[in-house]
Amino acid sequence: MRILHVDPERGWGGGEAQVTTLVRELGKRGHASVVATPAGAPLAAAVATVGARVEPCAIRNDLDLRGVPRLRRLARDADVVHFHTARAHAMAPWLAGCGVRRVVTRRMDYPPGRGPWTALLYHQAVDVVIAISEGVRAALLASGVRPDRIRVVPSGIDVDAFAPPPGARARLRADWGVAPDEVVVILVGVLEARKGHRILLDAARAIPPSLRVRYVFCGAGSEEAALRARVAADGLPVHFTGFRRDVPACLAAADVAVLPSLHEGLGVAALEAMAAERPVVASRTGGLAEVVIDGETGRLVSPGDAVALGRALVELAADPERRRAMGARGAVRVRARFSGAAMAEGTLACYGGAP
Repeated sequence: MRILHVDPERGWGGGEAQVTTLVRELGKRGHASVVATPAGAPLAAAVATVGARVEPCAIRNDLDLRGVPRLRRLARDADVVHFHTARAHAMAPWLAGCGVRRVVTRRMDYPPGRGPWTALLYHQAVDVVIAISEGVRAALLASGVRPDRIRVVPSGIDVDAFAPPPGARARLRADWGVAPDEVVVILVGVLEARKGHRILLDAARAIPPSLRVRYVFCGAGSEEAALRARVAADGLPVHFTGFRRDVPACLAAADVAVLPSLHEGLGVAALEAMAAERPVVASRTGGLAEVVIDGETGRLVSPGDAVALGRALVELAADPERRRAMGARGAVRVRARFSGAAMAEGTLACYGGAP
């Protein structure tokens, strides 16, 4: 099967990691992938390393149709076109008549809105809508997307890739100025409001210094300057690493992963942390509640509840044995339910089955 993937993002996030994993798994099964993405984007380099052909394609917004002729030419040589972002999905109506099956993945857990444009995008412009979690499916239904159009295929990761690299824990903790007996709470994600960094900082203010908790923010984004100013003003022990490609090493150096997100389609960062055998403290929002089992693989708290978040972090910071047990159970859960192989098989069923 020949698949054209469309992802116009110039940055790197969980969605781009998912595209890369999917392309790799499809290749293992003998399917050829072409990825239309901006030249020089991190995704272009990533998918090239796993065997995909990259076709430069920039889409600035929903009304930017300059890439449509190129996409139509590429679509004629494909069996399936898979749109991976909202901006990519906006191009779907313009690929009508190409004789190709059109599939879109929806990763966000808020409703896309109602109206003629939404109806066109979800009921006519594509054949199947993939929701990455039941939470995303519920958001689509709330916007009037018909249930028969939607298939739930959870995100997946390469679990083995998150085994701790030799020596990474000691090396990175030394780089970050973390003592061996300190507890590192890590938040991997873009520095944007929806990821809840400010809520974590609110929680951190109430955690007793005697627990010796340190915080590491791995990521970049528009909130960085404001977060740094807040950390300096409050005197909180937070280390900013910037964008990191060595996430397995960063997780190996940490003790607890936290996702205080306000919105989250599924939470690839939670899957990665669980694969690295780290307990996860997360918001009960979107698909996170489908990934983290409260009391077994981590703790779930209400979105925006800094008090509950702080209590959960205190609980785990004070109990290394519980952290170890939760981390071990998390790794088993990810391998069983959220592997890249499972995601590929579910996606292939959407490529080849009737909507």
